[in-house]
Amino acid sequence: MKEPVKTIRDTDEEARQLARRLVRSARFGAIGVLEPDTGFPFASRVLTGTDVDGTPLILVSGLSVHTDALLTDPRASLLFGEPGKGDPLAHPRITLRTLAQRVARDDPAHAGMRARFIARHPKAALYADFPDFAFFRMAPQSASLNGGFGKAFVLEAADLLIASPAIAEVAELEPSAVVHMNTDHADTVDLFARVFGKSEKTGWKICGLDCAGLDLSRGDELLRIEFDTPLSQATELRPKLAELSRDAYEK
Repeated sequence: MKEPVKTIRDTDEEARQLARRLVRSARFGAIGVLEPDTGFPFASRVLTGTDVDGTPLILVSGLSVHTDALLTDPRASLLFGEPGKGDPLAHPRITLRTLAQRVARDDPAHAGMRARFIARHPKAALYADFPDFAFFRMAPQSASLNGGFGKAFVLEAADLLIASPAIAEVAELEPSAVVHMNTDHADTVDLFARVFGKSEKTGWKICGLDCAGLDLSRGDELLRIEFDTPLSQATELRPKLAELSRDAYEK
C-alpha cells in the first residue's frame, strides 16, 4: 500500500519568513467573526497594521458588525495574502486565529499604535479620532499558512511575533529614525526598495521600523524588509541600517 500523502509540512524557517512577510506587508485583510445576533460566521475587510511586537492591529468603527462581534466574542480570524495573475489559489496566503484586545484611548500604548497605523495609512487620520472608532490588537494564537500547491504549514504565535528585549527602546527611537532616513537618505530608501523589495519604482518612504525590519510605503503600496536577525538592543539599529546600506550598494 502507498503511504498517505503528507498534507501538512514541518514548519521551517522559510515558512516562518513567508508567514511574517504576508502579515507585515499587508495593507488590509479579511476578518472573520461570529455575528452576535445570529451566530453565523461573518466576514468583512479591515485595514491592518502591526504593533511594535508584530501583533496585527486594526482600526474599526463601533457601528460595524465585526466590531460588535469582537466585543461580544474576541475570537476572530484574519486572512492575508493578495492573489496575483492566474489561479488565485496558487498564491500564498495565511489565516491567523486571533483574540481581539480593544485598546482604550487612555492606554499608554495607544499613541504609539495610532502613530504607526497612520504612518501606514495616512487617510486614516481623517477618522481615527472619531468617538466610535477604536484600535484592536489581534493577538495571534496560531495560524495556517498555504504557501502554494502542496505547501501547507501550521504555525504557532511565536512563529509570527517579534521576540526581542529591545522592543520598547526601539519603539522610542522609531519616529526620529524614520524622519532621519526619509529626510537625509531618501536615495538609500529607494535603493532598499529596489534591491530588497524588487521594486523598479522610486519615491519610497519608510513608514515604520521595529526590531525585525522596515516598512516602506509608496502611495498605496507597501514593502516589508526583514532584518536577517532581530535587534537585541536599541544600539544595534544604526549599525544595522548602515549594514543594509552597504549590502544594497554592493548588489
